[in-house]
Amino acid sequence: MTLTTHRNPVPTVDAIIELADGIVLIKRRNPPAGWALPGGFVDYGETVEAAAVREAKEETGLDVVLTELFYVYSDPQRDPRHHTIGIVFIATAAGVPVGGDDAAEAQVYTEQSLPTPLAFDHRRILEDYFAYKRTGRRRHPAA
Repeated sequence: MTLTTHRNPVPTVDAIIELADGIVLIKRRNPPAGWALPGGFVDYGETVEAAAVREAKEETGLDVVLTELFYVYSDPQRDPRHHTIGIVFIATAAGVPVGGDDAAEAQVYTEQSLPTPLAFDHRRILEDYFAYKRTGRRRHPAA
């Protein structure tokens, strides 16, 4: 009898946190380096919504309210460490973000002031987000 080892993608969440003057990005404390949306891994027994709220609080200090599910990103190359499925939410918050946990710092940016480098596929996510804010259209699943 042959044993088959199954490898499944790892679920993650990200939050596009909207503040009055822009969106919140965090500077990653751990590899891969760069700026990123606040987010992380979904814990066993946790909903993706609870994970997004928890990760946002841990990395920015902000209490967020999820306003919508934005999109699901699943390109096997989106994370150089392993295959992840990123569930991205749009959220709102008030206050000043402060980096914590896996975030060395947290800052507010606009589309015109995005920092570099952006980690993972977060440039693609942010391009999709800003296009959505301008047009009301989401990325098409076949794209």
